[in-house]
Amino acid sequence: MRLKSLQLIVIFLVVMSASACSSIETIQAEDVQIVLVSGKPCPEPRPQMCTRDYRPVCATRDTGVRCVTTPCPSTEEKTYGNACSACADQDVISYRNGACEKQKDNVPKMDVK
Repeated sequence: MRLKSLQLIVIFLVVMSASACSSIETIQAEDVQIVLVSGKPCPEPRPQMCTRDYRPVCATRDTGVRCVTTPCPSTEEKTYGNACSACADQDVISYRNGACEKQKDNVPKMDVK
C-alpha cells in the first residue's frame, strides 16, 4: 500500500514538472490520457461577453479527436482577436500572446511533439 502511494506521488510530481515545459505532450497510461499544455489557462467561469479590441492570442483548442490505433493530435492552434474571445470558446485549453504561426499552406501550425 505504501509503495502504491509513493508511485502515485512520483507520477504526480513528474506530471507537474512536465507542465513547466513550453510544449504540448500527451501521456497515455491504460485508458487515461493527460494533455499537458503551455500557456495561460482560461479563467473559470468562462467569459460570456468580450470587448472587440484587437490584441491577438494563439489559443490551444481541444479538437475532440481521440485516436484508438495510432497517435494523432487532439489539439490545434487558432488565432483569436483577444484573450477574452479565446476563452469564451469552451474548447480552448490555454492561450499565449501573439498570433499563431502559419504553415506554407495557410493552415495553423500544430505545436505537438
